[in-house]
Amino acid sequence: MNTNITGANLLTIGYSEGKIVGLALNIIAEHFIETNEAELLALLKKVKNYPESFLDDEALGALATAIIEEATIKPDDTIALLDDRKTYTIFGENYIEDGAKDQMNIAMKLPVTAAGALMPDAHQGYGLPIGGVLATRNAIIPYGVGVDIGCRMALSIFDIPEKYYFGKDAMYKRELIAHTKFGAGQNYKGDERADHEVLENEDFNATPFLKHLHGKAWAQLGTSGGGNHFVEWGIIDFAERDEVLNINKGRYVALLTHSGSRGLGATIAGHYTKLAKEICKLPKEAANLAYLDLNTPEGQEYWIAMNLAGDYASACHEVIHKRLTKAIGAKVLAKVENHHNFAWKETLNGEEVIVHRKGATPAGKGVMGIIPGSMTAPGFLVRGKGETDSINSASHGAGRLMSRSKAIQSITKSDMKTILKDHGVTLIGAGLDEAPMAYKDIHQVMAAQTELVDVIAKFEPKMVRMADDGSRED
Repeated sequence: MNTNITGANLLTIGYSEGKIVGLALNIIAEHFIETNEAELLALLKKVKNYPESFLDDEALGALATAIIEEATIKPDDTIALLDDRKTYTIFGENYIEDGAKDQMNIAMKLPVTAAGALMPDAHQGYGLPIGGVLATRNAIIPYGVGVDIGCRMALSIFDIPEKYYFGKDAMYKRELIAHTKFGAGQNYKGDERADHEVLENEDFNATPFLKHLHGKAWAQLGTSGGGNHFVEWGIIDFAERDEVLNINKGRYVALLTHSGSRGLGATIAGHYTKLAKEICKLPKEAANLAYLDLNTPEGQEYWIAMNLAGDYASACHEVIHKRLTKAIGAKVLAKVENHHNFAWKETLNGEEVIVHRKGATPAGKGVMGIIPGSMTAPGFLVRGKGETDSINSASHGAGRLMSRSKAIQSITKSDMKTILKDHGVTLIGAGLDEAPMAYKDIHQVMAAQTELVDVIAKFEPKMVRMADDGSRED
């Protein structure tokens, strides 16, 4: 009797781990329980090596068919990477870890890749590195966009001179706490909930999947995420008058926010990444770069969902800024907003491409953006130069110098309190993983991209609120 034949026996005669072994064991139990073990193993080896000879076999036909399908479909089903990667430009290469470059090297081997670039704040991420810019032909990569779809910076510059900020710390702190919520699962209830036209967007009805997310989106409207998301008061310094913004030389009170599409974006990212991986089977090292063809229903669904999440992220910032502007009774002189973790249809070298900016700021000619430093380092209001080598992009911040775990292990609360005090910054929330020392030197990062952007003004953080529960995304 052959009750002793196991999967291990099958592996020794050439079978591979997986569903084929399970199918073979089931067939043995059903049809060959009385067959001599040695003879049966010899027979199964023949089926493995010459499956076409057993296709019409009553007992072994299903096994032979499965072996042929696995052998013929699997190579064709896996999309091969290019033998040689396409070249790309790295800005600030000396400050970028090898892990980020390795990830970008793989992305440049995708058959849909048209061009790429790596920004000076780049560090290793998931799929495409953070700080990676990738242009593709008619394909969208969910993890090339990222989990926090449409994450953005928003800056409001008020008609309040710098001198009127100091001495009113208690008021600014009170209003900051009263009108912001941070972290995973945070939402507003009942009358607290904000109203915004984004909730009437017809794209919520585009698919049952999006329709189901409408309630979560409404509840979280106007909240901020965990991790490096923040709302902060600060002073913005214009060294000279800016004609485009119509702001005179001077130092003004400003509000700067950084957050994204909350649970809506995270759920969309998870759903469509799973779908992309099922449809687009790439080699293991590139699996997280699975893409969707924009000519397919799945690709179009993701495009709609991504843009909806981007609009929603913008609405969250608008709610926060309106509430705090009203709370302090100020007039907005100018507002600037830009986003990353997104994909755009753009023309590059005369060709329409899909530009993924995973933690990278759009920097087309004349395009305004905000590049933050850390909770103590300055941020910069910039205007793009439209550099083709960077695919019209710049960094989205200073970029991490330490991983979160390394920061927690190597930075003390005393270290953090000292640097906050030295810079005159009041901190509400945040953990050691967001300590200023965990980030690269923003001045080095900016020096590495002078050909990408012009600096218009400098923002100095004064009061920063972040999530204090250790959450990142929900």
